Amino acid sequence: MDPRDVLDLLVAEDEVAADGDADDLRLVFRTSLPARQERTVPLPDELPGILTSRLERLGIEHLWSHQAEVRDRVLAGRHTVVATGTASGKSLAYQLPTIELLLDDPDAVALYLAPTKALAHDQLRALRAFTLPQLRPAVVDGDTPRPERDAIRRTANWILTNPDLLHHGLLPNHRAWADVLHHLRVVVIDEAHVARGVFGSHVALVLRRLRRLAERYDADPTFVFASATIGNPAAHASALIGAEVGAVEQDGAPRGPVELGAWLPPWEDDGERRRSMLRETADLLGRFVAADVPTLVFTRSRKGAELVALGAQERLGDARDDAGRPLAAQVAAYRAGYLAEERRALEQALQRGELKGVAATEALELGIDVQGLDAVLLAGWPGTTAAFWQRIGRAGRRRDAAVGLLVAQEDPLDHYLVTHPEELLGRPSEDAIVDAENPYLLAGHLRCACQEAPLADEEALRWFGAGAPALLAEDVEAGRLRLRGGRHYWTSRGRAAAEVGLRSIGGRAIRIISSETGQIIGDVDEAKAHRTVHPGAVYLHQGQAFVVEALDLEQHLALVGPHHQPGLTTRPRTDTDVRVLDIERRLPWGEVELAYGAVEVTNQVTGYEVVRIASGEVLDRVELALPPQQLRTRAVWYAIPEGLLDDAGLAPAVVPGSLHAAEHAAIGMLPLLALCDRWDLGGLSTARHADTDRPTVFIYDGFPGGAGLAERSFDRFDRHVRLTRATIASCHCSAGCPSCVQSPKCGNGNDPLDKAGAVQVLDLLLAQGDRERAALQR
Repeated sequence: MDPRDVLDLLVAEDEVAADGDADDLRLVFRTSLPARQERTVPLPDELPGILTSRLERLGIEHLWSHQAEVRDRVLAGRHTVVATGTASGKSLAYQLPTIELLLDDPDAVALYLAPTKALAHDQLRALRAFTLPQLRPAVVDGDTPRPERDAIRRTANWILTNPDLLHHGLLPNHRAWADVLHHLRVVVIDEAHVARGVFGSHVALVLRRLRRLAERYDADPTFVFASATIGNPAAHASALIGAEVGAVEQDGAPRGPVELGAWLPPWEDDGERRRSMLRETADLLGRFVAADVPTLVFTRSRKGAELVALGAQERLGDARDDAGRPLAAQVAAYRAGYLAEERRALEQALQRGELKGVAATEALELGIDVQGLDAVLLAGWPGTTAAFWQRIGRAGRRRDAAVGLLVAQEDPLDHYLVTHPEELLGRPSEDAIVDAENPYLLAGHLRCACQEAPLADEEALRWFGAGAPALLAEDVEAGRLRLRGGRHYWTSRGRAAAEVGLRSIGGRAIRIISSETGQIIGDVDEAKAHRTVHPGAVYLHQGQAFVVEALDLEQHLALVGPHHQPGLTTRPRTDTDVRVLDIERRLPWGEVELAYGAVEVTNQVTGYEVVRIASGEVLDRVELALPPQQLRTRAVWYAIPEGLLDDAGLAPAVVPGSLHAAEHAAIGMLPLLALCDRWDLGGLSTARHADTDRPTVFIYDGFPGGAGLAERSFDRFDRHVRLTRATIASCHCSAGCPSCVQSPKCGNGNDPLDKAGAVQVLDLLLAQGDRERAALQR
């Protein structure tokens, strides 16, 4: 069945069920995205004949315009980022010039870095499809046996790996990789938009270490980045390597028409909560699969992928396709965390079209070439405009038209976007932010660099920025480094790289171990351990629930046992305090104090609630006595004179709940202004703060030193407040719900909250901003 016909059928059923009440319609908007015509360039005459014949054998008779532009830049040795849409042939854009360089120089080597193992293996298949004997690609990752690594190091001329293995394996053992580094001509960083925030800042420092060692081996490779359409591709890529990078952004690839819509799950019977987004998505997946429409669902979590696939299988029941095969068996989940063999089997089933429905995390989003998809369902806003279009772009590679649906979850940002389609369709892509000079990250990488090759202050300044010499001096004083002959040496017998995890801000990971078997189940960042693996916490891993029996912070261990109450989960309760250390920026805002600066946040997990998953009912509260944690970071805050609140009709009794609700909604909406997730942020609201002596709301970055997120709110404060007010005011609930002011991470159990008061607070802020602008114009 045509996917648009399935959508028409769903809409017709929805209109009957709504019985004329527009508020009960689930498809809240629908639009048609037109096709885009291709812009082509003939295959260059100067291509080696064997390469031209291989391209023609693969059905490639011309290049798209952006591919030709990337080729010219790379062959000229210019660092380049290509930032075009999904299915625009970005892979060929960097493959072609790289292969040309490898054919021209038999000793040359290329390095490819991908954020996921699956993407590296997909690229390996693509390179092998050229069937060029001179091209010897190979994957090196955590699944590669050591003897194979040695053989790859000796024979491969295109090595495909990931930043983690580069950090933990290649760079610390660079002498074993000396020949590779000496002949390194091209470095490809795929899905570069993923390298943002803390992970991106770590990657930037790893790439600086790579450039430093390559230079020591007399190599000067050209860097090529492939990225989704972000707001600052050239600046972002330049920040990743610390050198100027040019951008190719004009997309010459064709695009088929897409029927795009937003789907809002219906209200439950009580009228205060909407139906589970995952259950709604599972039902939609089942409907499309039953109509023989190959469909891909993107979820935001591993657990979500499993639940959507399971729900769709249950909906399909015993139904069979025209060939008599069970439809439920043609639905599967795909996510990180599977064994290598499981991943490969699923990827092969996808390639062969044996699966009709797949529920996936971003492990599948990142570049795997899945053919023949006619519908894409997004289970919740993916967090960024770039990811939204990247995922929607997976649809429509086989038929004339495809369907893309965003299914909203109970979240302020989701609710706002599906009820403001002009914002969804018209907003520009966000900027990606990295900070390679964050001292909390930089210090560890400087130690790695010192172990790789002794590091002088001048070299540290050149590669790692102005703050590097001072950090080196601190480590010398602490005994972690030794200064001799003007160069810094690593003093420990241990590996410096082992102390730096690319996916965390710092500190040793807490290992999670089964008390029954002694098996290591997983790990969690030290900074998150208090909230996620406190004693009594329910911990989920690969669909299995455990209960934390003990947390040993000194040994960095958490012992877990089986969880025998599957309908229950836990939610931590926390106390938070914020102390202003330095006001770095102020902005006149009427009588309101609006500021940005350095703060110290103290968080303490004081207990947890036992919650029934189905209803959210709190069954028990348990007290804990975990030590407080300090975080020095950056925050934006506003402090309102009590008189203004009185004039706005906000009595003292409702001020705490009003500020609290405004804080929650503002945190939920900030990802619309910066590439981040609400879990990257924290907040505090108080009826009187010691440092401002006023009712105050803080929003802070959840990373030591800050990550530039709160500063985005400060720089676009009026826009942030207007977005926040709009999403609260447009929600149809009576007293506040997860779609507007309730937060899944609130340490106070979402109490107190005052939805109406939050709107009044935000109106007050907007009025003060308007007053300030009017005064400036006089």
